[in-house]
Formats: sequence, structure tokens, C-alpha cells
Amino acid sequence: MKNIQIRKVIVFLVLYSCFISCSSSKNLSKKCFSEKEIALIMRADSIKPMRVYKITNKEDSLVLRTKSVYVKPNPKDPILQSFVKRLYATVRDSVSMGVGIAAPQVGVLRNIIWVQRFDKEGFPFEVYLNPKIIKYSEGKQTVKEGCLSIPDRADTLNSRSKEIFIEYDTLEGEHKTEQIERFTAVIFQHEIDHLNGILYLDHLEKELRNNMN
Repeated sequence: MKNIQIRKVIVFLVLYSCFISCSSSKNLSKKCFSEKEIALIMRADSIKPMRVYKITNKEDSLVLRTKSVYVKPNPKDPILQSFVKRLYATVRDSVSMGVGIAAPQVGVLRNIIWVQRFDKEGFPFEVYLNPKIIKYSEGKQTVKEGCLSIPDRADTLNSRSKEIFIEYDTLEGEHKTEQIERFTAVIFQHEIDHLNGILYLDHLEKELRNNMN
């Protein structure tokens, strides 16, 4: 009888250990940043822009082709707050000024983007965590696109949707959905592509192949 009780205790401890291990792994997977990313982010003050990765650099290009991962919204996380500020400083820097930027463009593989909202009064910049496009319109628009990570080049695309529906998290942890149209929709498509390791050149190449067939 005593041996049976001991075996039950051992089984319980093994199961409990597995549960704790799984829970810890889950929490680690939701950790905002890796140690390497933290070092990169905290290398300078939050008002300082970061270096923009370019496809002309082999190591940079490999990062730009890697999918980003979930980031846990947390307004009390000082590293997340510092990174969001530095990413904004980068897109507004005179050297790399643009209408949008994604975290992997500065070497941080997390689902974070800044987008200039030309569909709102004053054309504000807004930050989005874990953005996803959940629906594309069938109607397309023709636009000229450039990219901070593709220097000295701009091309005309005909495959961007006129309208998209997105879902995303705010820094405060709210989950929202929104309908975006026209040029602002293009910016969202461009930046969310970056989170999936996709560049606008991929769309251009596909268009060229389709025109040849």
C-alpha cells in the first residue's frame, strides 16, 4: 500500500514538472525580445534612430527575409517602449525618412510597424503590434513604391488592393479591427509584408512573370 502511494506521488511530481516546463516554454515564446535584440535596442537612447537594414548587405538581407514573431503588448515594458520610440525616430530621421517602417528593417524580428495615416487629419504616425490582414479587396490600385531597405529604387506596382481589413494589438493591449483604403492601405500592405519576410520586389517580379505568360 505504501509503495502504491509513493508511486502516485512520483507520477504526480513528473506530471507537475512537465506542466511547469510547458508553461515556462510558453512564457518564453511570448518574451518580447531576445537578448541580442535587447542589446541592439538599448545601445542608444530612445530618441536615437536605428540603422536601417539594406538588401545590398548580405547579412541584412537574410534578416529582411526572415519572418517576425508575436510581441506581447505591455505598456509597462521599458524595452518595448524604448524600441517603439527608436523605431519611430528611425522612420522620421532625415537619413531614412519614410511613410512607414517595420521592426525587421532595423534588425528586430518582432511584429511591430509604424504607419503614417494619410486617411486621418494631420497625417499622424501610429504604431501597430501583431498586425494581420484578414481580408483583401479584389479591386487593385496602381502605385509607385519605394523602400527604406532598397536604396535608390522605386517601381510601379499594379497588385496592391484598394481596400484591406486588418486586426492588430495596441501598446495598451487592446485588440482591434479596422478597414483601410487607398494609399494608406498600400503602406499597411507594404509594412506587413516586411513582417513576413516579403519585399515589394517580390510582387513586382510576380507581375512581370504574369505579363510574360
